[in-house]
Amino acid sequence: MTPELTIGITTKNRPEALRACLESLESLRDLPIEILVFDDGSEPPADVPVPAGLPSVRVLRETTAPGYIVGRNRLARAANAPNLLLLDDDTKVFSRESIEQALAVFAADPRVAAVAFAQAEADGSLWPARMQPSPVSYPCIVPSFIGFAHLLRRDVFLALGGYREDFIYYGEEKDFCLRLLDAGYRTVYLPGAGVGHLPAKSGRSQTRYLRFVVRNDCLNALYNDPLPRVFWTVPVRYALYFRMRRGWRIHDPWGWIWVAREVAVHLSRAVFRRRPVSRATIRLWRSLKKAPVPYPSPGAGCARNG
Repeated sequence: MTPELTIGITTKNRPEALRACLESLESLRDLPIEILVFDDGSEPPADVPVPAGLPSVRVLRETTAPGYIVGRNRLARAANAPNLLLLDDDTKVFSRESIEQALAVFAADPRVAAVAFAQAEADGSLWPARMQPSPVSYPCIVPSFIGFAHLLRRDVFLALGGYREDFIYYGEEKDFCLRLLDAGYRTVYLPGAGVGHLPAKSGRSQTRYLRFVVRNDCLNALYNDPLPRVFWTVPVRYALYFRMRRGWRIHDPWGWIWVAREVAVHLSRAVFRRRPVSRATIRLWRSLKKAPVPYPSPGAGCARNG
C-alpha cells in the first residue's frame, strides 16, 4: 500500500527521547504511514526500536553530523508519501485526531502547503500562548510554523528547494515559509492539534542559539529581502545580537565578531543565490504576524479568503 503520510524524525544522541517518540506513533498505526529516522551522527549509532503494530522504520545514517536541517531535507527526498510530518526526537504524538485534522486541511485546500501544531507538555496541556505559532486560540493563517512538529506537502517543499542547508541550525522555518508565501501558498496553525514538545533541560546552548539566530536572520534578509530594503534590514538584524545578549544575560563577549565573520563568509553566496520575494509578500507576512487570518476548522469547509 502506498503510504499517505511519511513521518520523518531527526535524532542525535537522545536514545530515550527517540524511543518515546516512536512509541507515541502507535496512535497512528491504523493510518497508511511510513516512518523514517535521520541519525545525525549519533555516538553510538541510534538504536531504532519498532513499536508493535507499526511498520518497519527506515534509518538514514550520516556519520559526519551535518545537522538536523540537512536531515530534514534528506527525509523529504527519501519519503514516498505526498504528505510529510517532520518531528524532532523530543516530541510526542498524543492522538490520531490531531494528525487527521492537519491532513484534512491539505485534502480540502490545495493552497495550504504547511500546517503548524501547538506545543504541548507531556500531559497534553498547551505551552503558553506566546510560545505558539500564534497567540490566538482559533485556527488561522500564520506567517510561519515552529519546526519541532510540522506537516508539509512534499512536492511543494521540494519544488521550493527545501530548507537552506547553510543555515545549519535555527531559523530555517521562517526563511522557507516566506518563500512559501511568495509562491502563493499558506501556512495554517491548528491550536487544537497539540503535539508534545519535551526538550531536555540542558539540551540547548543559549550561546549557540543566540549566534545562529542572528546569523540566520541576516542571511534570510540577504536571500529574500527586495532592494533597497535589504540594505537596512541586515544591519538592524545584526544589531539584535546585542539586544538579545543583554536581555537573555548571556556572556558572549566575542559573539558579535563570530556573527559578522559568518555573514561575511556567506555574503557572496547569498548575493549570487538571491531570489528576493515581492514587496506584497513582505506586507502580507507582516500583516499575518500582527493579525493572523481566521481559518475554518477542518471539517467545516475550507477557507476561500486571504
